[in-house]
Amino acid sequence: MTTFTTQPETAPAGPRGRRDVQRSGRLAVLLLSPTVLVLALVVGYPIVAAMRESLYERGQGLDAQGFVVQGDKFVGLSHYLDVFSGANSTVFWNAFWNTSFFTVTTVVIETVLGVAMALVMHRTFRGRGLVRASILVPWAIPTAVSALLWRWVFQADGVANALIGRQILWTTEGFHAKVAVIIADTWKTAPFIGLLALAGLQLIPREVYEAARVDGAGAWQQFWRITLPLVKPVLLVAVLFRMLDVLRMFDLPFVLIGAHKQSAETLSMLAFDEATNLRYGAAAAYATVLFFYVAIVAYAFVKLLGADILGQVREKRPPQTRGRRALRRMSVRREVTA
Repeated sequence: MTTFTTQPETAPAGPRGRRDVQRSGRLAVLLLSPTVLVLALVVGYPIVAAMRESLYERGQGLDAQGFVVQGDKFVGLSHYLDVFSGANSTVFWNAFWNTSFFTVTTVVIETVLGVAMALVMHRTFRGRGLVRASILVPWAIPTAVSALLWRWVFQADGVANALIGRQILWTTEGFHAKVAVIIADTWKTAPFIGLLALAGLQLIPREVYEAARVDGAGAWQQFWRITLPLVKPVLLVAVLFRMLDVLRMFDLPFVLIGAHKQSAETLSMLAFDEATNLRYGAAAAYATVLFFYVAIVAYAFVKLLGADILGQVREKRPPQTRGRRALRRMSVRREVTA
């Protein structure tokens, strides 16, 4: 009986292996440092500056001697208290409700329509290229231009009223203003989800569907048991991107419905209105609240639904520990009877 042990040829152990790991780590830090620096300047600095601005109030006043004092005045958390429970709390909660309502309704409708578009574009038929190009046209149009087009559709003597045979003032106060925003946003951005879902559909092997048909699965069963589970990772990423985009919605309701309309005012519009009236501290407070709202929604979405944004999460172990355990797993003891 002959006994031997096969050792792997990779992941050298000892001081040399540790030096290689350290050298690779330094190279990774060197290559990533420009990207981290740019992100710190473009993303990190504005966030910190907005948080700092929300703690101050600009303007001029009189000191104890009656002289005019101009500059920044530290007010602490007074802007945040005013947002949540002060004089502006009613306006804030209305904008918060509108933002959340637009996010839920538009994302749900766009996801259903986007998946349907992807299923249509994935089929083989004559003129498929023309259909794909025409579906992507609304997504390519700038949002402000799209809002102007839909404002023409929803005007009093526009196409929408002509089709339904009623006179509805879509761009005034009321629930119909929300419906106009939802229709316009769905028309523009549903193709985005359809495009990403189509990319996921094209990765599914045809042999899977052939095997399902052999087993007697119908079209509905194939969709629920094969298509939807395999497209889920791509679809979750698309839905997450759309949620983050709708939470920051500004230009579409601003151009389509107009400013100072409670039915369609969002948090971004509220922050913009405060900034245009030179109330930069309150505007920064609104922007900071919106930032944390978006961050919480994104974190909850990734944690609850398991959206794989950065790839498969690795085990939280040091590299040296993972290497040693991999070596032990790869070491195989074989016994061969001569």
